[in-house]
Amino acid sequence: MDKRLYVELPPFTGRNVPITEIAKAIGKDAHYVRIGIQQGILKFGVAMKMGDSNEFSYYCSDRKVWEETGYFNGEVKKQGKEKALA
Repeated sequence: MDKRLYVELPPFTGRNVPITEIAKAIGKDAHYVRIGIQQGILKFGVAMKMGDSNEFSYYCSDRKVWEETGYFNGEVKKQGKEKALA
């Protein structure tokens, strides 16, 4: 007999989760998270170097953060919708 397991997924939106929010959720410093993403050690985000400068831009989708860390915050999107409707 084929047994199946069903998992209810959070309502992902593709939101770019801020580095500081991720750092707080995993109990690390924001600098630790940035360096981990830049070096490819932390797989839940990408870092892109901006032109000739030493600055990076980061994108961490809510889905990848959840898959790698188990952290998801659905309240952020709800608050944004309420403000838009007000």
